[in-house]
Amino acid sequence: MRRFGCPTVVLICLLTAGSPAYADQLKAFVSITPQQYFVQRIGGNLVDVAVLVPTGADPHTYEPKPRQMAELAKSAVYFAVGIDFEKAWMKRIAAASPGMRIVQTDQGIEKMALSAHHSHGKDKGRRASSGNTQHAASPGGEHSQHRAGTPDPHVWLSPPLVKIQARHIADALVAVDSANRTRYEENLVDFFRELDALDAELKTMFAGNSGARFMVFHPSWGYFAQAYGLEQVPIEAEGKDPKPAQLKELIHHAREHGVNVVFVQPQFSVKSAEMVAREIGGQVVVADPMAGNWAENLLGVGRKFKAALP
Repeated sequence: MRRFGCPTVVLICLLTAGSPAYADQLKAFVSITPQQYFVQRIGGNLVDVAVLVPTGADPHTYEPKPRQMAELAKSAVYFAVGIDFEKAWMKRIAAASPGMRIVQTDQGIEKMALSAHHSHGKDKGRRASSGNTQHAASPGGEHSQHRAGTPDPHVWLSPPLVKIQARHIADALVAVDSANRTRYEENLVDFFRELDALDAELKTMFAGNSGARFMVFHPSWGYFAQAYGLEQVPIEAEGKDPKPAQLKELIHHAREHGVNVVFVQPQFSVKSAEMVAREIGGQVVVADPMAGNWAENLLGVGRKFKAALP
């Protein structure tokens, strides 16, 4: 029987040492799926990233399951993004996982204010009032009542703002795993390049469309619109379906400005959006702000917006 010589053993050892140590991955949690993309781009195979809000769930009113709370206790870091359910759950999450570092990735981002749908851009560019930041859940399981003037949490839909989030993510990973500082910082530089390229492509896409309007059901795309000189017109009124008089005004507005597409996201009901689309002879198109393939999705949604502009 042939015995393995020393060189073979050395080669096996070298191959093993060079492969990812999956058993020793840093465990991290994020609130929503797009954040998972950000952390994976920076952490690579050094970090195992779990998402608290599952695909298809409403991130505004989600309640973590006991199993998830148990998994959180095993995590080294939690990356928050400022979404509604965090306001109700973050203290409990912190209490259940005292050893876990909680990182506010939206820290330092000046939030814009959500505008009421009937304002038609009058609130465009306004900043959120620091004294009115509560997003209350509505009865019957409806999603959060985004009151006009409260901070818009959807910062992950703007590549320039994601760069701020990415820096917070990288700094936190270095803080809890300093041995891999170089890897995290190199990955951050690569991610910045990706974000800059995506931003440049979207700017080119919407060059010449300054001030153009697109209609959405839920007002998720304000930061995207702000970054590329557009304006979103939301159907939803403070987290609720609009009243008949408000619907009438929206339909008039859409006809006046040549809007013939209403964008919806799969997490919410689309009945009101379908009604508006029928009245303007238009169509309903999905634009998902929660998709996991973040960069590809953002570019794809951008193309949908571009095609729908009057």
